[in-house]
Amino acid sequence: MRLDGLHTTLLLALRPEGLPEIVHWGPRLPPGDTAALRDRAPARNLLDDDVAEASLFPTLGAGLFRTPALAVHRDGRDWSAAFGEVTPEANADGVLTIAAHDRVAGLRIVIKLALPPDGDVLTMRATLTNAGEASLTVEHLAAGTLRIPPEATELRTYGGRWAHEFTEARSALPDGALLLENRRGRTSHDRFPLLIASTPGCGEQDGAAWGVHLGWSGNHRMVADRLGDGSLLVSGGELLMPGEVTLAPGASLATPTLYAAWSNAGLAGLSRAFQAYARRHLLRLATPRPVTLNTWEGTNFAHDEARLMQEATAAAALGIERFVLDDGWMPGRDHERAGLGDWTADPRKYPNGLGPLARHVTGLGMQFGLWVEPEMANPDSIVLREHPDTALALAGRPLRLSRNQLVLDLNRTEVWLRVHAALDTLLREAPIAYLKWDMNRDLVAAGDAAGRPASRAQVLATYAMLDRLQTDHPALEIESCASGGARADWGVLARTQRVWTSDCTDALERLRIQRGAARLLPPETMGAHVSDSPNHQTGRRHTLAFRAGVALLYHFGIELDPLTLDDAEREELAGWIALHKRLRPLLHAGLHVAGDPIDGRTLTGVVAPDADHAVYLVAQEADPARPHPAPLRLPGLRADAQYRLRIPAPQRPDGKISATHHALYAEGVVIAGGILAHAGLTPPPLQPETAIILELHREP
Repeated sequence: MRLDGLHTTLLLALRPEGLPEIVHWGPRLPPGDTAALRDRAPARNLLDDDVAEASLFPTLGAGLFRTPALAVHRDGRDWSAAFGEVTPEANADGVLTIAAHDRVAGLRIVIKLALPPDGDVLTMRATLTNAGEASLTVEHLAAGTLRIPPEATELRTYGGRWAHEFTEARSALPDGALLLENRRGRTSHDRFPLLIASTPGCGEQDGAAWGVHLGWSGNHRMVADRLGDGSLLVSGGELLMPGEVTLAPGASLATPTLYAAWSNAGLAGLSRAFQAYARRHLLRLATPRPVTLNTWEGTNFAHDEARLMQEATAAAALGIERFVLDDGWMPGRDHERAGLGDWTADPRKYPNGLGPLARHVTGLGMQFGLWVEPEMANPDSIVLREHPDTALALAGRPLRLSRNQLVLDLNRTEVWLRVHAALDTLLREAPIAYLKWDMNRDLVAAGDAAGRPASRAQVLATYAMLDRLQTDHPALEIESCASGGARADWGVLARTQRVWTSDCTDALERLRIQRGAARLLPPETMGAHVSDSPNHQTGRRHTLAFRAGVALLYHFGIELDPLTLDDAEREELAGWIALHKRLRPLLHAGLHVAGDPIDGRTLTGVVAPDADHAVYLVAQEADPARPHPAPLRLPGLRADAQYRLRIPAPQRPDGKISATHHALYAEGVVIAGGILAHAGLTPPPLQPETAIILELHREP
């Protein structure tokens, strides 16, 4: 059995008993007989009958000793699963469905795999059915398991903390298993569900890489386990709390989707595969992506309707296309200790509601957006004073605050309906085109009204509300924000149009954060804003050119009060906004490319699918060790084509530069793509924490 993508093949071997074995996942294979590939003799001092360690769904009852994909029991019995009666069914659309039974334990499993013929992202999902006569406790159910060949000896994981998300950690994986678990009730800052295994020394453009991501916005478990032949078995699934899932006879549990991609074109090639899949199969985006101003760092809680109208007028003059009113508009919301959960306008700040401000914004030709945090409430709020028992809690345990807020139990129908009604009313009473949906705390001792664990159900209830709002309001767009990037997985991305990549808007920090996030996320979904200097989080001072250049390739926006800019800053910022708008068709549909870091310098770019147009961000993150910059090589171009290379306005030369560099800021220079890719050109000198944008057009 096999699935073939554009460049990828998944090859499975049916066994005399048990589920199929994963023979190959990697480069596309030619047609041919594969029956003998895994016919091997038993190893010494193991079971007399050879057991396929690389099972598509390893279980405890099949003689497998690695991390199982399934852990279930009925009061301590029926815990050993060994599936048989395997029935595979393939269709012409690249979908393979494998069903199997365990008559002894009373279990049925259906595994659905898909590999679109026009792409290289494999998806897996499992559905477990209780075919027994008594209730079944489910402790673990993996969405999928994949085998990666022995030459993949390096592993990359992505974590960090608040304002420091998507930090790439690289390690050599020894014999044994790596286990990444998250129990925060949301995707989390510190355990993002993405593993990348690669060949030694894999870089941005060279080497083979295998990436696996779980599209789920709650607790999760990712495992990488070495097998006896050196292969790596990688699996992912929900992390279930004790007793969280019990299946009645005949009931089923479906997992989230596991997404997996392979590339032999380095890490940037892996990113291109993931991004292409998300664009084709996940995202629902209106184009172009509007340039956004968000009021948080410029205004905080100090809302003044008249001044906000002035800010909107100034924003429109800069070329802003969406004006988002952030936190502070609800009754008593002058700080983070009150008002959260009361989704009406504060009559002191907005005596006639949000309508006048929203209509002023739309009258300027911009969309109006609004910050909300629907899953939360302050104890000092109308909703929790009237309904004090509607927060997730456990009887006898303290209610633990985070950011002075509690989590509303959306699993309760009356709570879900009340929150939905409040949001629906807002959307019907004012011209709101966009919700910035925040989620600012982890879940602790999250129990429902009966005292059962409710983390999983809370995620599903949130998904249901996101789906319902966009069904009832088809033009509405939603941003997933969770103290920045703590909910940026593909489970939520399938229901939203944007993620707030990080609460940290410091341009130097954002270079690293955005590099990690772009391993998986398309750039047009990643909110990237030009904020004030000194920076709100770090206190660093950066030029406007550096702040704007670092944000340019993504979903571009502004995070400051435009009324505080002087004339020169307004003119320069308007120039950067105009540049982004001009480049936007390329930036949000092109192919991701990147270069390996050299002497503190990094390179990220976007190349058109036909390679006629390209843009690169060249950033000098640290002080270079050498007196002259290394040649700058630009990947992704057609080797035999001639390109005009320019540094577009509003960028201006700074310091001593050569005649060629002067030409780059003017008419440009013409160089063959193959020369730029392999020999490279010497870039203008860059000071630490500065950057330039390069643009190339293919000459006729």
